[in-house]
This record gives sequence, structure tokens and C-alpha cells, in this order.
Amino acid sequence: MKVSGLLATKSPTVITIHPDQPVADAVALYGQHNIGSLIVVDRDNHLVGILSERDIVRHLPEYEDMMGTAVQEIMTPRVIVALPQDDVMSVAHTMTERRFRHMPVVDEGELVGIISIGDIIKCQRDQFRGEIATLETQIMAEKA
Repeated sequence: MKVSGLLATKSPTVITIHPDQPVADAVALYGQHNIGSLIVVDRDNHLVGILSERDIVRHLPEYEDMMGTAVQEIMTPRVIVALPQDDVMSVAHTMTERRFRHMPVVDEGELVGIISIGDIIKCQRDQFRGEIATLETQIMAEKA
């Protein structure tokens, strides 16, 4: 399956934050939307980074006022992205090897979505269910 197919099963809304916003805003968005990562965009909506819960935890010892700290101070600025035509399993491999759980999807320079390792697992589960149903049908046909 291609990343575009996986994105078609999800809401098209990508929750974003600006680099100058405080971490408190990010934490509020995490809770509001039940998410663990935010795409950081500039005022022209261009991808400039990603902020995960792990980024906040990793930088906690460095900042006395973490909640007042600007997102740009702790975000990951060099973001690895997926393309709609990428194979989902290839993206899963990259995410596993690089040890991150969220990857923005960009098409011709435009942010078009975000996928999580959970999305990939659900996709695999659904594929396996389809394969199991096919095999069960074949077995039942052979028994008849």
C-alpha cells in the first residue's frame, strides 16, 4: 500500500503550531486532539519542524519555565518526510530505524498529512484480515 492510500483512511486535518508559540499551547493541543506530535509551520504554512511529546520530556531539565518556552527552542527542525507515493512498509522501516512515531507527508512542497506508527499498524492489521478472509474462503472451498 502507498502512503496516499493510508492517508485516504484518515481525517485530512493536520494539527499545526507556529514556532513562536509557547510549549503550553502545544500541550493544550495534544490534550484537545488526543495526539502526540505537532507539525510546526511558519506563517506561510511551510513545514519548519515537528514537536513531539518526547521533545518536551527530553528538554525538561534544560528549561526552568518549559511551558513558557517557544516551540522553536525544542522542536526537531530537520524533519524526515514521507511522500504520497512512498510504500507504507518502507516508511514503517524508516520510522522504526530512526525511532520516531510520527512522519509528515509532503506533496510538491505542501504538507498534506501526517502518519503515525499506529496508523501503519492498523493498516497492516486490515491487510492481514483481508488475507485471512481470502485464505479461509479458499480452505472452505477445498473442503466442499
